[in-house]
Amino acid sequence: MVAEKGEDAYTFLEEVESEESIAFAKGANEKCLAQLGDPSRRPTNASLESDERIPHVRLLGYDEAGDMLLFNFWRDSKNPKGIWRKTTLASYQSDSTDWTTVLDLDELAEKEDISWVWKGYVPLSRSLDEKSGYKPATDSSPPEGRVTRVLLNLSRGGADATYLREFDLLTESFVDPDGDEQGFSLPEGKTRARYKSRDVLLVGADTGEGSMTTSGYPRTVREWRRGTKIEDAPIVFQGENTDVSCGQYIYDETHREGGAMYEVQSRSVSFYDSVYNARSDESKAFVKLAIDPKTSPSFFGRWLILNIKEDWTDNGSAKTFKSGSLIYVDAEAFFEFSKAKEYGGEGAAKEAGAKLEYHVLFEPTESTSYAGYSTTKNFLILYSLDHVKEKLQYFRIGEGGGPFELVGGDSEGAIRSASASAVDPKDSDLLWLTESSYTQPSTMYLADAGKCAEDKRELKSLPHMYDSSELEVTQGFATSKDGTEVPYFMIAKKGLVLDGSTPTLLYGYGGFEISLGPRYITTVGISWLERGGVYVEANIRGGGEYGPQWHQSALKENRNKSYEDFIAVGEHLVASRVCTPKTLACRGGSNGGLLTGNMLVQAPELFGAIHIAVPLLDMQRYHKLLAGASWMAEYGDPDTDDWENFLYKYSPYHNIDESREKYPNVLLTTSTRDDRVHPAHARKMVKKMWDLGEGKEWPVFYYENIEGGHGGAADLKQSAFMTSLSYDFMWRALTTSLPK
Repeated sequence: MVAEKGEDAYTFLEEVESEESIAFAKGANEKCLAQLGDPSRRPTNASLESDERIPHVRLLGYDEAGDMLLFNFWRDSKNPKGIWRKTTLASYQSDSTDWTTVLDLDELAEKEDISWVWKGYVPLSRSLDEKSGYKPATDSSPPEGRVTRVLLNLSRGGADATYLREFDLLTESFVDPDGDEQGFSLPEGKTRARYKSRDVLLVGADTGEGSMTTSGYPRTVREWRRGTKIEDAPIVFQGENTDVSCGQYIYDETHREGGAMYEVQSRSVSFYDSVYNARSDESKAFVKLAIDPKTSPSFFGRWLILNIKEDWTDNGSAKTFKSGSLIYVDAEAFFEFSKAKEYGGEGAAKEAGAKLEYHVLFEPTESTSYAGYSTTKNFLILYSLDHVKEKLQYFRIGEGGGPFELVGGDSEGAIRSASASAVDPKDSDLLWLTESSYTQPSTMYLADAGKCAEDKRELKSLPHMYDSSELEVTQGFATSKDGTEVPYFMIAKKGLVLDGSTPTLLYGYGGFEISLGPRYITTVGISWLERGGVYVEANIRGGGEYGPQWHQSALKENRNKSYEDFIAVGEHLVASRVCTPKTLACRGGSNGGLLTGNMLVQAPELFGAIHIAVPLLDMQRYHKLLAGASWMAEYGDPDTDDWENFLYKYSPYHNIDESREKYPNVLLTTSTRDDRVHPAHARKMVKKMWDLGEGKEWPVFYYENIEGGHGGAADLKQSAFMTSLSYDFMWRALTTSLPK
């Protein structure tokens, strides 16, 4: 039966900060804590709020002595909002790093009476700043110069929307927009800004009517000169009102042989389809790149690198490049081919295509997928997955900027997470290499890409935050409804007794081509594994574990595949006697909240407890709430036949079964300040279930953090509170009785 598009009695809860909505949230919070207890008093909170973390750093130039200047943003119990601080490489490598505070966010929040949350920064590249003192490294001298300015993004309470404020790293102070320096500053909004030069920004911002898309992101790009009003800045690029967003940015590849100062314009027509224009010099006109809409471009020296998301045949060659491949081609030659295709006709395109020489860095197989890359000055480090096991390979750029050559790396995948990021991508092949697994905490190394990281030297490491000595990690496969084999990872005690009595937590996401994989999760270890529970992550369709096709196979009308996969893993755990439905819980957030919301209405008998975090649940109105319109390429358009054809089937809000006498224990959590997924999804679901479930066994609990953004928490204390609340709820639901 199709859910009717009738009156929604709960739309009043869509007013984010109305008196009625806030009263509902606060009343629900009081009720929740009265029934479940205050999680801030849990003994595990001290560990969850632990200051034990690796202080990851970013190089922003060199000091007068030639030492690297490394910056880090740090939050701890003394600095819950956080401090931005700096040190040198020499100090960072020591046992006791000497940090200098650059900006104290707690002090700023108190001074300005705003609950500031750090959202990162955009530096003014040394090569674009005549005051940076930048000199590239040579055979006889090290690099020089430092970043002098950054654009800080500060959020009020953790929302995606941020305030943009320019900050001077020489004076370590904000650049006053009304002072002599005329600093760049913008009010709260979903702003995107990049430096084009010291005194010019390429910026997309809300400047009034027509400046934002229906998804709530910038539709125009302005070239904003220091000292002028942004409303007077010329529009240099714009998209359509129905686009997701548009932007313009610089790819500085002048430090690599044959490279240029590439400038790229992008229009995100949908979440997955984009149009790109590019040029290699400001004096040249932009050219529309002749690539598939799902292909994304980047640059390395003279090469244009293309990440292929659909089989690509119309490329000027006789080859077909498989979806999921990573290839590269000479950028200038491809610009000429693109111009010929756009303006020159079939003959000109054929002639220009004949000059293209494509090279393949990665081509997927049935079990392998591309997972990304990072670069140093002379190396590209490629990440791939083989049945969700990670593999790193090192490619060196050829002599004279020629084709890449594979020079080393892993011969097979491993159940671990590894990330490599350049220390200084312009002038060095040194890299920060961080490794972890489900049971091994993160360790950070200083390594040399030129030696394929074989001589890595340990710099920092996390202590074991929980006892994992008796745990083991295994990979299993469940068979979904259509016969597809779905992998999952299980972390459990060695010699686990398969009698169904062990509390088991199943986690999933299954959307937006995001892959789940091995990494050290302190919250799971402390709150679940140390108690004796089993933790399982399901690599269901909709994610990216097997490349674009794994994701695309669960879009729109095929979204049911994600839910069938998740159910199949749950049923496999029950059939294997790892657990029973009474001892099985599931958890997911955001798109994963839509997943677990569907578990509540589609498979309530399979679970004893369900946690639905910052979720989408009303799929009839999701596209009208905040950023929802940008996700229609993932889910479908409710204003078309999509609603009757498939969307209503996986709209949990419309599939609550009034005839049921019993639902499993369910906790819904969200944040008032979440301006990505609207808190009304959770609010409305809860209110509707409370009203329809009166007199029935529908144990529905709800907590709304008044701060926190889409992450659900604004600082470590709030994060520990929300973690304890959810894990304690699930553990008690599976092992003891919860209050009705």
